[in-house]
Amino acid sequence: MRLDPSFRWTLYAVLALLSATGAAWLIMDQLKSIDGGDTWQAAGANLLMVHGGAAMLALMMLGALFPLHIQRGWRARKNRISGTIMATFVATLVVTAFGLYYSGSETLRPWISDAHIAAGFALSAFIVVHVTLGRRAR
Repeated sequence: MRLDPSFRWTLYAVLALLSATGAAWLIMDQLKSIDGGDTWQAAGANLLMVHGGAAMLALMMLGALFPLHIQRGWRARKNRISGTIMATFVATLVVTAFGLYYSGSETLRPWISDAHIAAGFALSAFIVVHVTLGRRAR
């Protein structure tokens, strides 16, 4: 179920950009409470814009992954467990991103944020497992 190399590397680049901007935003968010916090807050806002743009690209690529990779892999009974875990992390990220953007509840927002951060770090780590298992199966 190997992806076309240009698509695969573009996907890896977009996911790396999402991971890097998400992690950098976490750092900026912590730094905004110290001296020069306005600078960190402005940098964090810019990072969130890049993160959101990369997320839109990732969603488009996810749409292409369904017929090119996910559906074919499922039918061939290849890498189903790790693929399902990957899909669960991605679905969690999509739902929590929607919640972060549209939720007006200050009670729910910290929970949604924590779930989004956890799923983002988990996906970043687990993609290596999914790719490794897929390569071994070949």
